[in-house]
Amino acid sequence: MLGRVLSVGIFGIDGYRVEVEFDVRQGLPAIVVVGLPDAAVKESKDRVATALKNSGYRWPGDGRITINLAPADTKKEGPAFDLALALGALSATGQLLSDRLKDYAAVGELALDGSVRPVKGALAMALVAREEGLKGLILPADNAREAAVVSGLEVVPVKALAQAVGFLAGELEIEPSAVDLEAVFEDSRRDDVDFSDVRGQEHAKRALTVAAAGGHNVLMIGPPGAGKTMLARRLPTILPMLDIEESLETTRIYSSLGLLGRNQSVIATRPFRSPHHTTSEAGLVGGGSVPAPGEVSLAHHGVLFLDELPEFNRHTLEVLRQPLEDGFVTISRAQASLTFPAQIMLVAALNPCPCGTMLQPN
Repeated sequence: MLGRVLSVGIFGIDGYRVEVEFDVRQGLPAIVVVGLPDAAVKESKDRVATALKNSGYRWPGDGRITINLAPADTKKEGPAFDLALALGALSATGQLLSDRLKDYAAVGELALDGSVRPVKGALAMALVAREEGLKGLILPADNAREAAVVSGLEVVPVKALAQAVGFLAGELEIEPSAVDLEAVFEDSRRDDVDFSDVRGQEHAKRALTVAAAGGHNVLMIGPPGAGKTMLARRLPTILPMLDIEESLETTRIYSSLGLLGRNQSVIATRPFRSPHHTTSEAGLVGGGSVPAPGEVSLAHHGVLFLDELPEFNRHTLEVLRQPLEDGFVTISRAQASLTFPAQIMLVAALNPCPCGTMLQPN
């Protein structure tokens, strides 16, 4: 028998539709997963089989099981397909018969007891589910607030596999998650520090104010303890407030890397990123076999602060040319070429000499 379930994957910071096909046939016992799965996806068959049994369902035992993740030419990463695989197994074995399977996508990592754990990229997943014209998205309850900021889509939170099965079978009604985006946005606009905290440093504050007004990059030179880092950390608080569109762009980047806080829906304040001077090129602009965003993208619509600028590797600094000029960074690999947003304000700081105490360079 053949079961089909819709799911969503993440490639870079963007989501894409995935169709999970679960086929059970007579033959020598074997489980084959195709569709360019990574190790986490291949291991999911063991998690799914145990979760099904511990939730009171039957795993198709004897016979040849073929699992296909379409599109087959896109690499699938992470454990987010566990829930869809479990639902596909139930559909293929006749344990789940539902017309809702064609209208809802399912994502989530399964624990061995059948509970559903949060995944990365819930916001991007919700966006692509809406673009694909789906009615809703079934996902872990811990990701519900993040995905619920996408209007026009039912976000169905579940805490266990049994809840997802009951909802799809029409035996359990689950209230879709909803958030007031504007209210959440306003409540999240809090900064831990503020530019008004600074006393003195009038010339430096004036320079930073002019730079913030014009969106200029800044280089600060001064001895240790002069207040360079203190001023840089407070610079985002005098930048214009993020609008909702900018906030969603930045949130999507953090969501794809799993950097959103628990129950956090959006990032409503300008990001401030301060990587260490030992950061590699890939860490700064992004990279990996399947490219992931780096610090310049995490600072999108905010401030990237490079303290002790001369300590950074020369080649690492040179890769900043494109994002500073174009506002985005393109990472090319054998498997794909991805473009990440990187509209940043660069602030750098350095000492006037190696000892750091010379006030006037010769």
